[in-house]
Amino acid sequence: MSGIPSAGPQPADLWPEVQPDAARRLMLAGVESFAQRGYHATTTRDIAATAGMSPAALYVHFPSKAALLFAISRSGHEQVLSLTQQAVAEAEDPAAAIRDLVERFTAWHARRHTIARVVQYELEALPEQEYGVVASLRRDIERLVRDVVERGVAAGLFTVGDAHTAARAVLSLGVDVARWYTDRTRLGPEALAREYGELALRMLGAMTGDGR
Repeated sequence: MSGIPSAGPQPADLWPEVQPDAARRLMLAGVESFAQRGYHATTTRDIAATAGMSPAALYVHFPSKAALLFAISRSGHEQVLSLTQQAVAEAEDPAAAIRDLVERFTAWHARRHTIARVVQYELEALPEQEYGVVASLRRDIERLVRDVVERGVAAGLFTVGDAHTAARAVLSLGVDVARWYTDRTRLGPEALAREYGELALRMLGAMTGDGR
């Protein structure tokens, strides 16, 4: 019987692009194991046991523990890049783009806090080549936010000294959610996301909905 609980998000919902289902189950088991023990303290036997599989099963789908972490990290960053791109594409102006982007970014890190914790805080465990792939995705996300900030400054909507620093600060708000958020947190993902959307606009010197 699988060691993965039936409650909560299921592997097919978290990684619909990954096939077969056994690979998705291993990814979820990897997330749970890495989040609980840390990457370096987790063995492939731990991951297989959490997934309810034999120790050799992992190697059928992933050549190594590092390859499993890479799959988890790359997928997480691709999902975040996609949702930020969509937020910017649908927004009427830079202020609306920042609000919607931060809300989606924050909600993802709260709703998927265990995955996000592994995605954001186990980066240094990746081999150099795989780290480069993920780092490129992170730069794409940061560049997208920086461009929005620069457009907001040019339009007179934002007041910041350095768009690069401001973009990192905005993203750090959401990233840090994965570090402390739990299912017992008072605010749910959507409510927290709305709060952070307002905070991000204030950080950038924009007037928010309450007139401040």
